[in-house]
Amino acid sequence: MASDTDSFVEKIEEKFHDHNSDSESYSSSDDDHSSKRPPTNPSGSHVYRLFGREQPIHKLLGAGKPADILLWRNKRSTGIVLGAGTAFWVFFELMEYHLITFLCHLLILALAALFLWSNASVFIHKSPPQIPHIAIPEDCLVAAASVLRNEINRAFVILREIGTRRDLKKFLSVVAGLWIISVIGSWFNFMTLFYLLFLSLFTLPLVYEKYEDQVDAIGEKAMIEIKKQYAVFDAKVLSQIPIAGLKKD
Repeated sequence: MASDTDSFVEKIEEKFHDHNSDSESYSSSDDDHSSKRPPTNPSGSHVYRLFGREQPIHKLLGAGKPADILLWRNKRSTGIVLGAGTAFWVFFELMEYHLITFLCHLLILALAALFLWSNASVFIHKSPPQIPHIAIPEDCLVAAASVLRNEINRAFVILREIGTRRDLKKFLSVVAGLWIISVIGSWFNFMTLFYLLFLSLFTLPLVYEKYEDQVDAIGEKAMIEIKKQYAVFDAKVLSQIPIAGLKKD
């Protein structure tokens, strides 16, 4: 009788132990699942993202090899591209070497090497070098010209809409943006300005991806302050301008 009681107690303890282990595994799986769950705002409100983005910065950049290069996912390729751009800027800006002069000198060296090699092959009894026939495909040029034409036409349409519509806010925003670009452009020449834009492609996305929460918080505060200042400017200045059909947000 005592042995039956002991075996019954052992079975109850085993079932209790199995139930506890199942509960622990279930809770651990819930913890793992919750750790992989994206963070949410406790208040339930929409989290502000810079420029209204809804996707990760890597996906916005194309989620391919160019995005990996810009975000330093492939450091070797990033170093090669960044080093080539820096060498290009140093060569043409700091050393004051002009592009046309560089191309002419490069062609002179290439033609001289080809001419000497072709004539020296007669004396060293070797076959002359086989230079492949190089031709640019027509389809590539047509496709590139078509893309460029579409982008230029789109820019003309946007400028036309801004100039003909009575949206004073958008008009002033575009004018202010062009004025800021003109001021920055007066500080540097074209080559240096292009190189600074080139460097920003390899720094700003990386910094934003690393500190996106802090940057988004600062951007939200900045947008709130800009809207406040614009509301004051609208009430004191824009509302006093007699423009028919003026759009207000």
